[in-house]
Amino acid sequence: MEKLLDACVALKLLKVERKNTQVLYGNTDLSNLYLAKSSPKSQYYYMMFFSESLYSKFHYLADAVREGKWQREKFDNSPKNIFEELYSSKENIKKIMLAMNASCSLCGRDVMTAFDLSHFPLICDVGGCGGALAKECISLYPNSTITILDLPEVVKIAKKDFVSAEEHRINFCAVDFFKDPVPEADLYILARILLDWDDESCMELLTKVHKACKPGGGVLISEIVLNEDRSGPIEAHFASMLLLFYFEGKIRTPSELSRLLSATGFKEIQMKKTQSQYNVILARK
Repeated sequence: MEKLLDACVALKLLKVERKNTQVLYGNTDLSNLYLAKSSPKSQYYYMMFFSESLYSKFHYLADAVREGKWQREKFDNSPKNIFEELYSSKENIKKIMLAMNASCSLCGRDVMTAFDLSHFPLICDVGGCGGALAKECISLYPNSTITILDLPEVVKIAKKDFVSAEEHRINFCAVDFFKDPVPEADLYILARILLDWDDESCMELLTKVHKACKPGGGVLISEIVLNEDRSGPIEAHFASMLLLFYFEGKIRTPSELSRLLSATGFKEIQMKKTQSQYNVILARK
């Protein structure tokens, strides 16, 4: 125990005070802010999700590099569609929702303020999960309403455990955004959606969004983005390696994202880097 605690002190996760024969350990401000579950900015659930679901798959990194393809077929009892595995139980779904909300507590406000969205009264958050971005949206833009669009099982849990009835400017639409129509809106948010899918699937989704979008409306995309010369940033390369194991998608450069948007009819493409690891892109219909 002492070795573990001293290692945490070296990592600045704990502080130590030595008094005579007593050694007292306690959280640093950093740990209280980001690791204590009671903190509004706690990353506990995000880290647990990665620890339980993703990090163990680095065992297959060498195979992924040698074979040049994802390794999902090697996981025990893994279905063809990765989301069938991730959403295989209510418990798993809630873990994902808690993880996404935790991540959004750090970057959500930066994403929603990268551009002035006050002239978009009707907003649709595609794959909105636990509603963290939706809550940021209604707090920042009092004249907007937002619809969380997600799978029926996700929407059911979001209504019960994540979004209170008092938050009346947040609505829900329970659909599969690949199989079902998306509702009409002035702005569509795709936060960390495109990186999970290959170019063909991204084109399919963006085409559907463009068709449903009101004239003059647009799409707001939040993604980890590679530098154009692929020199970094390091978090983009790390995310790219994670995708090798589970997903069909990839981390894209600005020009690759712009080509997807242009090919599906969007114009006036703008990109901004936030204080977090995410870039935000606004494109108009």
